[in-house]
Amino acid sequence: MSQEYLLSDWELHNYYPRLPEEALKEFTDWCIFQQAIAAGYEFTPDNKKLEDLEAAYYIEELVDQFVKATRNTIEAGLAALLAGTQADKHALKGIAIVVDFISLYVRYLVPKGKKNRLLPEDKLTQAAREQFEQLCEIAKKYNVQIQAKK
Repeated sequence: MSQEYLLSDWELHNYYPRLPEEALKEFTDWCIFQQAIAAGYEFTPDNKKLEDLEAAYYIEELVDQFVKATRNTIEAGLAALLAGTQADKHALKGIAIVVDFISLYVRYLVPKGKKNRLLPEDKLTQAAREQFEQLCEIAKKYNVQIQAKK
């Protein structure tokens, strides 16, 4: 997408409650397996623990595994603290709060990623834009309209 978006559009927590759990699962997978790994974070899930789980339980288990695998640095600990504090302020219910946490956690991890040479502030902006664009694409597949402000 080449559209310009307002920073308020990237407040993804406003959109999560409108999406079905399967869409949230797909977005969580993308945050972890595409965005974080592209930034240089290595993660191999325990697929046996993920098999046959309903979307909400899958999200919880995957997020738990990813955070445990990546939180072993000061930067990741700070990312978890920032993401948790911000997600708590958003006051979402159910699985949406877990998705909010992981999207924020990954967003805060990306600036420390090894493969991106942008300045940290630019990396945060890029990560937020990528998440918004990906969420829009996933929402379309589930017939949910996410309207960017003009």
